[in-house]
Order: sequence, then structure tokens, then C-alpha cells
Amino acid sequence: MGQTERLRASEAGTLLAYVHHILLADDDADDCQLFNEALEEINIAYKLTTVRNGEQLMTLLNHQTPLPDILFLDLNMPRKNGFECLSEIKKSERLHKLPVIIISTSFEQKIVDQLYQRGAQDYLRKPNEFSKLKSLVAHAISMTALSRFTQPAI
Repeated sequence: MGQTERLRASEAGTLLAYVHHILLADDDADDCQLFNEALEEINIAYKLTTVRNGEQLMTLLNHQTPLPDILFLDLNMPRKNGFECLSEIKKSERLHKLPVIIISTSFEQKIVDQLYQRGAQDYLRKPNEFSKLKSLVAHAISMTALSRFTQPAI
């Protein structure tokens, strides 16, 4: 399990921006590095935790408090694949509201449909282009941030 934390101070220099707690489950070290580089270029305050297989993922989620803001989940992982993890997450009383973004190299419509039926928020095909990855990750994080926003009481 790996962890990267990057905090960016606000313009005032005294307050920290919201720190996005991001969990990445992917067994490919190169993909994890590329994902981390994309986060750095998005220029947000974040804490990234990575796990390399489905068993590590489920152990972490079942014991971590607080939960991450968003999970990026690779489908093809050892020990427990992304399908199994997604099903467990969405059946869990504690975890079912966790936003899960599936990331994979495959793009079979039947598989994508099954993932949405199981509760995935989005499906990102692992792009070959870094700029596309950066754009997709930024969009997914911004959508999660919007869902977290609540209007202040008047």
C-alpha cells in the first residue's frame, strides 16, 4: 500500500484547500505513477492512497475512517477483481455511498452496462494519452466534489 499527500495552501496562505482523499486500486505500477502525475498536474490538494489488489482494497475500506472521497477501481486485479470489489462495496451498509469510478483498458459495452448496474458512478477507459487521463480524472473529482457541496443555511 502506498500513500502520497500533497497539500496546497490557499492564496491567503493561512488556510488549506479542501484535501481530496483519493483511493486508487490498481496492480500496475506504471498506471499508478501516471495517475499520480495526472493528479499533480490538476493542481488540487489531495491525499492519494494506492492498493495493488482487491483483498488489500476491501481490508482497507472495511477498517479506514474516514472513508475516501472517491475510489478509482481497476477491473483486472489479482486476488479479487474489480467486479467482486464493486459488488461488495455496493452491498455494504458502510460503503455503499462511496463513489466508485471504474478504470480499465477494455471497452466492451456489455461489461460497462453491468458495471453501471452494479453501482459504478462512471467508467473511464485507460487512455494512452496523458492529457486525456488528466482531463478524465479532473472531471471525476470535480463531479464528486459537487455532490459533496451543501447549501449553507440562511
